[in-house]
Amino acid sequence: MRDTLSDALLSWYDANARVMPWRVSPADRRAGVRPDPYRVWLSEVMLQQTTVAAVRAYHERFTARWPTVQALAAAEDAEVMGEWAGLGYYARARNLLKCARAVAELGAFPDTEEGLLALPGIGPYTAAAVAAIAFDRPATVVDGNVERVMSRLHHIETPLPAAKPEIRAVAETLTPSARPGDYAQAVMDLGATVCTPRKPLCMLCPWRDGCAARLAGVAETLPRKMPKKVKPVRRGILYVARRGDLWLLEQRPDSGLLGGMLAFPTSDWGDDPKPAPPALADWKDAGEVRHTFTHFHLILRVMLSEAPGPPSRGEFAPLDPGTLPTVFRKAHTLVTQGRSSKR
Repeated sequence: MRDTLSDALLSWYDANARVMPWRVSPADRRAGVRPDPYRVWLSEVMLQQTTVAAVRAYHERFTARWPTVQALAAAEDAEVMGEWAGLGYYARARNLLKCARAVAELGAFPDTEEGLLALPGIGPYTAAAVAAIAFDRPATVVDGNVERVMSRLHHIETPLPAAKPEIRAVAETLTPSARPGDYAQAVMDLGATVCTPRKPLCMLCPWRDGCAARLAGVAETLPRKMPKKVKPVRRGILYVARRGDLWLLEQRPDSGLLGGMLAFPTSDWGDDPKPAPPALADWKDAGEVRHTFTHFHLILRVMLSEAPGPPSRGEFAPLDPGTLPTVFRKAHTLVTQGRSSKR
């Protein structure tokens, strides 16, 4: 069964593979072109919790500015964090640099799952993806697309996340020894373009005849998911102070949310935030910005001053708003364009 299914999927992939900046096409792979492990690894880190559409431009910018892992390893932390701004989950950017520097010390990426797992910031998913895609190792890669495909193919009714071990087990039985890198990308492409969350295009699927959920008429209802917990709401006060073309900025602590990023000063974030103005000033209420993180919603009251005294935190410096984390970029938009973002 494994060979029949993998052969059918690989034939489909040969004709339908998505074109991506970090990917080597099936035809080029057969001609002997090997993927660049650096580009594969970078894409996988960027794609965590982010869409392909959002990642393309970031990946192209990163590889244009730092074309090798050695170049990235030599980059200044602030430069990399600035380029990362807008992708979210900033711990990934810090781990990206740690991993790049470890690889630069080694001289190259390890070519096995075990070797990749030993690198900082690389977990089981990324290790499997890089091992399979970059080095053609028979590693089983399971992302959200693969979970959906396997849930439907095998009619797995157990809701996520409890179903993860069962899904991985069936996915491992299908991973072929031939062309495992193309197969890993093929399953992800199948989930992204055909076996979609809503209205799957079953008649275009190379696995339609053996899909247990399609035969049972329940494909669109899978995978099952546990009800989502209601996200709590946190509040805070954000201080925007400027002197002409200079803005009061501070670097956030390395640990914690948005760690290491350059940002406007804020109070604590919680149910009852305590005011913490970073300078003596006539602060004016400029409105509020809202942002949603993985585990909570954040509402920040934005206070503005254009004639602040000496700062007790941070320093005045020129600002490229594009380097700010998204929530702080919303505050910049609010005070410069007079409009608030509720998203």
